[in-house]
Amino acid sequence: MRTGSEPATARSALRARLWLCVWGLAWAVFGTAAFALLGRPGWAAACGVLLLVVTVDMTMVLRHIRQGPHYQPGRDVPPYRPPDNSPPFPRPPRHRHP
Repeated sequence: MRTGSEPATARSALRARLWLCVWGLAWAVFGTAAFALLGRPGWAAACGVLLLVVTVDMTMVLRHIRQGPHYQPGRDVPPYRPPDNSPPFPRPPRHRHP
């Protein structure tokens, strides 16, 4: 059910993000080492920056996984509102015709 607050309350598949981080970490380490050995310092630095970004992302993903399934982004974000049983749009009024 759509509530209109999806961007503020969106969740991601944290385990999938974790495995993508592991995959990116492996390639960033490989790229940094390979370009450093080949004498390409610019590409090695780019892979090193990518390694730093992937490491920070993996740290955040692991932190969110440890916080559990009821993680809320902050104190200013309220928990989900329970769905109400009203229709999503108000019904037009019924007119009685004589």
